[in-house]
Order: sequence, then C-alpha cells, then structure tokens
Amino acid sequence: MTNDLTLVIGNKAYSSWSLRPWLALMQAGATFQEILIPLDQPDTATAIRHHSPTGRVPLLRHGAITVWESLAICEYVAELFPAAGLWPEDAAPRALARALACEMHAGFAALRHDMPMNLKHRFPGQGRTPATLADIARITTCWLEARARFGGDGPFLFGRFSIADAMFAPVCTRFMTYAVDLPAAAQAYVDAILALPALQAWMRAADAEPWDLGDHR
Repeated sequence: MTNDLTLVIGNKAYSSWSLRPWLALMQAGATFQEILIPLDQPDTATAIRHHSPTGRVPLLRHGAITVWESLAICEYVAELFPAAGLWPEDAAPRALARALACEMHAGFAALRHDMPMNLKHRFPGQGRTPATLADIARITTCWLEARARFGGDGPFLFGRFSIADAMFAPVCTRFMTYAVDLPAAAQAYVDAILALPALQAWMRAADAEPWDLGDHR
C-alpha cells in the first residue's frame, strides 16, 4: 500500500510547509501523486477544505489514512519507509535532530514574516530586522552544532539526509532568495541542500508556475 500516497500541496514557489514533506517523500524514494492547489486565489480556501480538515496544506492521504501538518507527515513517511533512515540511527543525534525539527516547526516567526519563501524573485538585502537577524543567528548556531557533532559522514546536518534537513530546506531557499551572508560552514550546508536533485526539481517547477504573487508578504 506504499504506492497509494497522495500529497496535497500549495504553490511550489511559496509554500514552505509543502516543501518539507514533499522532500521527505522524495528522499525516501516514495512514489506518490501530487495535488497542487494555488494559494491566494478566490477558490483556494474551498479547494483546500475539500481535502484538509484544517483548511491548510500540506496533507497526505495514504489509503484511508489522512495526515496533516508537515512534521507529522514527515514522521509518518519515516515510519512507512524505515530503510530510508529519515532519522539518525543512534539515540544522541536522533534526539538532537528531533529537537531541531521541532524548533523549526514552532519557531523563527520573524524569519517567516520578514523573509517569506519566494522562489520566483530575489530580494537581496531585504528583511533584515533585528528579530530576523536573531533568528538567522540561532539557525546558524543550530546548524553548526549539528554539523560539528554529528555531520562527519556527509554534507547534511547529521551526515546523511534526515527530517531535520527537510524542515530546514525552506530556510535554505530563503537564504538564497534574500542573499543572506553566512559563515562558510553554514553556506556549505545551504549549498548541499540546494544541490539535492529533488530540490532542484522543485525549484524548476516553481519557476514554471504561472502564479506570481510578487513579494508574497
């Protein structure tokens, strides 16, 4: 039944929450159908409500099972595809990976507001409020700690790709969009995420979308 998967998402150019489980599914090697609902259109709310009890995307359907919220979907994908190793195997890195994923899920409101995900345009120098700069500093600290402690086996936070990377992938696109200056090790991590074939495919699709919401603030 792992082939009976449908992911409902928003625009690839703007929906950071949609990118996270989509990337987890792709990195797990899952086969899934995709339903894309354009955001900020007259019928958007009705279209999403047709699929989602929360009125938000993303949402995963697996047969009779429905999962919403990005992190919950990622957790479900990890259980469905254990061989993909979407959490670190050992307890210590797995605990840190879960903590970072949850911190990303719940935090960094200033970054979300001042540097919304936008793959249609570039805004170098914009969005740098004191609160957003504090968020960037905290994110950088998280990345460098994870890389220093557990990243020796690969280019991602815990060496190989994990859900923590899926959760931070939209941040990497934001740092590209807003041309954020980063320490070399943090920039190397951003470059590794952006070079993922799956993320490259997502960005190409975003660029080809007909909907352009400007700065989407």
